[in-house]
Amino acid sequence: MQWQGISEFVAVAESESFTGAAKRLTLSTAQVSRQISALEARLSIKLFYRTTRKVSLTQEGEVFYRQCRAVLDDLEAAERGITNLQQTPRGNIKLTAPVTYGEQQVLPLINDFIQDYPDISVSAFLTNQNLDLVEQGYDLAIRIGKLENSSLMAKKLTRRNNYVCASPAYLKQHGIPDSLTDLGGHNCLLGTLDHWCFCHNGAEKNIRVKGNIRYNSGTALVDAALKGIGLVKLPHYYLMQYLETGQLVTVLDKFQQQEEIIWGVYPGNRHLSPKIRLLLDFLADKLA
Repeated sequence: MQWQGISEFVAVAESESFTGAAKRLTLSTAQVSRQISALEARLSIKLFYRTTRKVSLTQEGEVFYRQCRAVLDDLEAAERGITNLQQTPRGNIKLTAPVTYGEQQVLPLINDFIQDYPDISVSAFLTNQNLDLVEQGYDLAIRIGKLENSSLMAKKLTRRNNYVCASPAYLKQHGIPDSLTDLGGHNCLLGTLDHWCFCHNGAEKNIRVKGNIRYNSGTALVDAALKGIGLVKLPHYYLMQYLETGQLVTVLDKFQQQEEIIWGVYPGNRHLSPKIRLLLDFLADKLA
């Protein structure tokens, strides 16, 4: 126990009294005396001259006091630094998020966040791959849907809905689908998957669909739907402005799949720093 007795030693040296040191540390005089005796025994040196009226440092004690005082000053400065860091978070946050959701939803909020907290910097990498946060040194990831890696800690940020929709012109020409089997007679505009997920009789059901377009761009799929080319199934943030104006109309609402949860995840083997907690709370509030 290398630190045992150091605080007591410094307190006695500065108080020039075992009783004064005990009051300063809210300990008993006997406890302070025992700690000093144990420290002297461990160092094999005499640290104090003791008389009935005064306690003073020996020559060796003077040298040891200067070193101990410097160490305690550094510790106090370190504690102040941590306290200040908690009060005014600063430093860099390295995060990753899905490409489109990151562009449209997350990064604009990050820009608001760093305006509020200018001592924090953010490095973001957008990808639809689930990166290894620990191996690649990420502090935070935004992920959508079911979480596969149980070693990660997660905070629910919000939910997203997916809608099937088309332009009024397309529906007038090709009819409004009323059942999932009706999709076989429609031109379905595809993204990265060749099936669409629905909720049927309380259970998740995947329906294989086909069409003459396959894009890995939600924006391009929306454009195709607006031009009356076919049905599209996308998250709400692609569609809301067009649904509100009537340029697109939802269909098959009774089969709408359950909302997908959007998570903020971080490595489970790390202490959640104040800046990460602050960002997670900020995103949860704004995305909600």
